[in-house]
Amino acid sequence: MSLDADWRAGIDAVDAALIDEYQSGFPVEERPFERVAAEIAAETGTEVDATELLDRVRDLREQGVFRRFGAVLNPPVIGSSTLAAVRAPSERFDEIADVINGYRQVNHNYRREHEWNQWFVVTAGSREKRDEILAEIAERTGCDVLNLPMLTDYYIDLEFPVVNRDRFARESIDRTDVSATRISEDARGDLSPLEADLLLAIQDGFPLSATPYADVAAEIDSPVDDVLAAVERLLADGCIKRIGCVVNHIVTGFTNNCMVVWDVPDDELDDRGEAVGSLPYVTLCYHRPRRPDQDWEYNMFTMIHGREAEAVDAKIDELASEHLPFDHERLYSTETLKQTGARYDDLVAEDADRD
Repeated sequence: MSLDADWRAGIDAVDAALIDEYQSGFPVEERPFERVAAEIAAETGTEVDATELLDRVRDLREQGVFRRFGAVLNPPVIGSSTLAAVRAPSERFDEIADVINGYRQVNHNYRREHEWNQWFVVTAGSREKRDEILAEIAERTGCDVLNLPMLTDYYIDLEFPVVNRDRFARESIDRTDVSATRISEDARGDLSPLEADLLLAIQDGFPLSATPYADVAAEIDSPVDDVLAAVERLLADGCIKRIGCVVNHIVTGFTNNCMVVWDVPDDELDDRGEAVGSLPYVTLCYHRPRRPDQDWEYNMFTMIHGREAEAVDAKIDELASEHLPFDHERLYSTETLKQTGARYDDLVAEDADRD
């Protein structure tokens, strides 16, 4: 049985609502599952209470459909983040991956089909620390490092419905709201002590309990009302992107993804970026710098996720013919070398050191 067919076997209307409709927007209140249970019961016509709903979230996490329950944090806002790449010789590929993956600040690393064949993300508490890590990686591996910090975010969100037969992400959605958001390489969250403690407590997810915010409040020894207010502030500031059930797209069949890099005229970037970011099948769209001294002439990145490689290719063809008629390259992901959430211990520590 295929992975796509298998994961749906026990999914009913209540599970489907949890999976597709509560990847974000989970209530910020003391007993959030009570409200969600009432909303899902009204929508599906199925009686469900908070206790059963909580059990269902646990079950879906144990099955691997959910990676975790809680907040999706936003590394470029909290600290200084960059996408980087190296050209690892085939005979040293694993050795170089081990060096890169050994850094706590590296939270993603993928093999991609390209001359630059290892692509990883570094998030640190400051630009200086981030660049220090990149310099260490270059020295330890002997590889030139391509440093491509995000400069403008047009659209970044891996929230999309999966309890469907869509061949690619958001196939059944018409359009997406976007805006051009400038990202500073020198970003710092400027967190209060409470916010710093809170982020550390929730970085791996919320407690799976009827009172997750109260449990976090007890862990960091703060009043629950203060924690709820801090969560609301962090959502408003963009440090927290969303709160809900974080879906494992691989388990739900979205096993094909391609990062496409484009050579877009600089004076057309924002118009093109906002137009492309609004396309429902584009899951990521952002501007990164050219590096002509390293023969890197691309300044726009897009990503498409799909269940079928052919469908992903077809949408890239559509992008190139109808929206981005420029030179581009397709960097297919062929192996996950590391994939974790960004770690915030160092970011928070550096914030605390400045207080």
